[in-house]
Amino acid sequence: MILYVATSNAGKLRDFRTAATDTPGFDIQPLPGLADIPAPPEDEPTFEGNARIKAAYYSKFAPGHWVIADDSGLEVDALNGLPGVRSARYAADLNFPSTGNSIDADNNAALLHNLKDATNRTGRYRCALALATDGKVETVAFGKLEGQILTAPQGERGFGYDPYFCAPELNGTMAEASDEDRLRVSHRGRALRSLLRQWRAC
Repeated sequence: MILYVATSNAGKLRDFRTAATDTPGFDIQPLPGLADIPAPPEDEPTFEGNARIKAAYYSKFAPGHWVIADDSGLEVDALNGLPGVRSARYAADLNFPSTGNSIDADNNAALLHNLKDATNRTGRYRCALALATDGKVETVAFGKLEGQILTAPQGERGFGYDPYFCAPELNGTMAEASDEDRLRVSHRGRALRSLLRQWRAC
C-alpha cells in the first residue's frame, strides 16, 4: 500500500522510508506535485495541531489515497521548551544574524548562543504524525527521543540539529547514527511505527 508523505525534506523522507521497513506492505512515497502546492499555515501551538492541519490539507490533493504529515522539532529544557514548533524557523524568529551557510547552520548558531550559559542542556526531539484521506484525519501518533545539546558538532549525517543532539540510546549524536540506529530510536521512526500499528489494528 502506498503512503504519500507531505514533505520535500529528503532527510525526513529517508527516516520514514527506513522506519517503514519494520512493517512490510507499505510503500512510502513523496506526495506527487508537492512542489506546486501552496503550503498551508502552520500556526498551531502544538506539534499535533500542525500535523493535523498539514495531513488534512495535503490529502485533498491525492483523492482516495492516504497521506501522512508530521510536525517535529527540538525541545530544550533550559529554553522552556524552545525552539519547539518553531524549530525550523528558530533563527529567523529571533532575527539572529545569518551565518551565510544554511538555515540549519543559522538555527544551530542561535541555539548554541542561547545555551552559552546553560548548565542544564537536556532536551528531546518530538514528532507528531497524522494520517489523513480526503481531508479527514484518521489517526495521530507520537514519538520522542531524549538527549542533550552538545557545545560542538559531531558527525556528518542527519540534518537540522542532529550534529548537536547527543542521545544516550545512540551513544552519540543523531548525525553519527547509522540508518539502522535511526530506525531503532528516532522520534520519527517511533511515531511511524506507532501509527502503522494503530492503523492495522483498526
